Amino acid sequence: MVIKESAEMYLETILVLSKKGSVRAADIVREMNFSRPSVSVALHNLEDEDYISIADDQTVSLLPKGEEIAKKIYERHTVLTEFFEQLGVKSSIASADACKIEHDISPESFKAIKKLVKSNRDLRQTES
Repeated sequence: MVIKESAEMYLETILVLSKKGSVRAADIVREMNFSRPSVSVALHNLEDEDYISIADDQTVSLLPKGEEIAKKIYERHTVLTEFFEQLGVKSSIASADACKIEHDISPESFKAIKKLVKSNRDLRQTES
């Protein structure tokens, strides 16, 4: 399942926002700092491809294949952010860099970084 980076960003944003409650286009506009028309077009394209559903009350929900992609991208983001933080990078920079890399990193490289991050986390917990 290959989709554009921008679609992945929308799906990840919907996932993150949904953890706080229901999601509407206006929430996505604010979070992503995009224009309302751009968000509207993107959401309708995602709906046409069965990644999301838009209810009559305009709430946006991830459908199974959209949720699968969103969770994968979000995991990449959180693991890569932690990886950079473990290297001593400031949190805001680590998160911004993770956002740039999360869409392009190979599964093999991500798996190796994830393993290292977990190992470092386990080691720190053992030392505490």
